[in-house]
Amino acid sequence: MIKEYKTIREVVGPLMLVEGVEGVKYDELVEVEQDNGEIRSGKVLEVNGDKALVQLFEGSSGLKISTAKARFLGKGIELAVSEDMLGRVFDGMGRPKDGGAPIIPKMRININGQPINPVARDYPDEFIQTGVSAIDGLNTLVRGQKLPVFSASGLPHAELAAQIARQAKVLGSGSKFAVVFAAIGITFEEADYFITDFRKTGAIDRAVLFMNLANDPAIERISTPRMALTAAEYLAFECDMHVLVIMTDITNYCEALREVSAARKEVPGRRGYPGYLYTNLATIYERAGRIRGKKGSITQIPILTMPEEDKTHPIPDLTGYITEGQIILSRELHKRGVVPPIDVLPSLSRLKDKGIGEGKTRKDHADTMNQLFSAYARGKEAKELAAILGDAALSAADKKFAFFADKFEKKYVSQGFNKNRSIEETLNLGWELLKLLPRGELKRIRDAYLEEFYDK
Repeated sequence: MIKEYKTIREVVGPLMLVEGVEGVKYDELVEVEQDNGEIRSGKVLEVNGDKALVQLFEGSSGLKISTAKARFLGKGIELAVSEDMLGRVFDGMGRPKDGGAPIIPKMRININGQPINPVARDYPDEFIQTGVSAIDGLNTLVRGQKLPVFSASGLPHAELAAQIARQAKVLGSGSKFAVVFAAIGITFEEADYFITDFRKTGAIDRAVLFMNLANDPAIERISTPRMALTAAEYLAFECDMHVLVIMTDITNYCEALREVSAARKEVPGRRGYPGYLYTNLATIYERAGRIRGKKGSITQIPILTMPEEDKTHPIPDLTGYITEGQIILSRELHKRGVVPPIDVLPSLSRLKDKGIGEGKTRKDHADTMNQLFSAYARGKEAKELAAILGDAALSAADKKFAFFADKFEKKYVSQGFNKNRSIEETLNLGWELLKLLPRGELKRIRDAYLEEFYDK
């Protein structure tokens, strides 16, 4: 039963206090109606006795609490879902934003989702081809994984996100693939770039876009990733699709959490973020995965800009604990014109070994990956030594490794944002580069593969 109250006592920022309430639950939806018929919505943040603290989505400016009525709707925020969502653009609260008709729902799902039973989880072990060599060849993405991209302000993470959204696919399976894209607190220009890119390349036909702009209420920002993941869960576990969820920018989400926490006068944790930031991020990231007996899966690529390019900042730090690795973008490579500027040495995919090898990519993948890492690391060391002591200090082998490191960055890592390389092309390119080094230096590749691929 819907209950109505005229006992709104206080408004502070996006928060509103309603007194004398009964039977109100945490996370319940609230409508606030003014005298002129204008309705704002919010949700219950906290219940204490007969008092309810409500968080307003549209903000509180211009709200006359003396005449306003609060209605508690007895349910949480729900998203209307159907397969017709594919190809559509929604705002951060799940309302159509592309001028199209509202979705006729097959079902309505609470956006907080149902936790996946750990016993029902299936192990991620299927390769996803992104078409980006630095990811596919060296930090492989696996179906059901969560692999964040750590970027910084001014680096081209938006272009990389659009490229992955366009190109990603599961190899060798006839199953349907969809992309759910959540833009959290981004500028109008960025949002326009994504929508235009998706439409121009036709990627929008298999994508669902949720757009929360920088000038939208901060409160809406907290719901946007949950809206996207709810759509993803429906497409994955009800429609048997492989769903890739790309979320940018998680930093804006965390800033919105901090803003609400400050308005609630909570005791701040590290750098002013709430103490529950870790738990809150986990409720988003842990919605990735595969479930036994279900054909679909959810793979996540959250993108976050590290404040002050600091990996120890709470947002990248906690994200690294919850997720299975990270792809790191480098300002130094960006300045040198490497596109995309992925720094492969500190990047890591903890599940890469599970998604590669015979029957998945190619039998030589693991060996060549290890050898490329090793040779690139040695080449970078040689270049650093040459910068201090001069080229004369390098041995003949060191000079070859330094030359290899340059070629590796220019040919392998730098492929542009429009080149879609198959895993075969990526692996063959790896061998092409390894042939720049003497055979005796390739100690991480077994002889059988050297005979088959190096000696050709």
